[in-house]
Amino acid sequence: MSVIVPVRNEAGNVSPLVAEIGAAMDGRWEFEAVFVNDGSTDATHEELGSLMKERPWLRVLSHDRAYGQSAAIRSGVAGARSSIIATLDGDGQNDPAYLPRLIEALESGEPRVGLVAGQRLGRMETGMKRLASRSANRLINAVLGTKTRDTGCGLKTFRRDVFLALPYFDGLHRFMPPLVRREGLEIAYLDVVDRPRRHGRSHYRIWDRLGVIIADLLGVLWLLNRRKHVPVVSEEVPDAH
Repeated sequence: MSVIVPVRNEAGNVSPLVAEIGAAMDGRWEFEAVFVNDGSTDATHEELGSLMKERPWLRVLSHDRAYGQSAAIRSGVAGARSSIIATLDGDGQNDPAYLPRLIEALESGEPRVGLVAGQRLGRMETGMKRLASRSANRLINAVLGTKTRDTGCGLKTFRRDVFLALPYFDGLHRFMPPLVRREGLEIAYLDVVDRPRRHGRSHYRIWDRLGVIIADLLGVLWLLNRRKHVPVVSEEVPDAH
C-alpha cells in the first residue's frame, strides 16, 4: 500500500501528519508513505529528512521547483512501490483515520470499482474558498454530467495502473471521477469530516486557477466524447481435421 502526500511549504504540518498516517496504517497493511516535496522554500524538506530516520516506511521525493498538486501526485504514483494507492493533502485537513475505510472500499469493490473518492463534510475553509470550490464543483458536474459533490477532496484510493493510464494534465486530480468512469470503471464515495489547518495557509488556490479549470474542463469533455470502445480480438485457430 502506498500513501501519496503532496506537500509545499508545510513545515509544522508534516510531523503530526506522518505520525497519524503511521497510526492509521501500521499493523493493517504493509505500506509506505511517499511525501512529494513540491518545491518547498521553508523547513519542510528538513523536517521530512529528520522524520525518515525513525520511520523506514517513509519516503521523500522532491521537485526542483513548484509544479503543482497534480504533478506532485503523479510523481508520487509513478515512484510508488505498491499497486494500490491512497492520497491525501499535506496540510493536515484530511484525516488519515479515513485511509483504512477508503482502502477497504476499494478492495471490496474490485475489479468493478476503480476509484473511491472522499467527500468532505463541514469544510474548514474561508467563505470565499468554499464559494470557489462550490462554484467549480457545480460547473464541472453541469458540463460533464457527473454528480461528484466534492471534486477536490484529497482523500482518494485507486489502483496505480488505472491512474497511470489516465491522460495526464495539470489539474488531473480534480477530474479523476469522470476520467476513471471513461475507462469503464465505477466510482465509490465516502463522506469524510474536514479538519482545520494546523499551520500556515493553502498554496493551491482555486480562484487563481479558474481560467485553467475551465480550459481543463473543455479538454476533459472532448476526451469523454472521443472515447472509443476497444475491440475484442480473438485469433482463429486452423481446424485440426
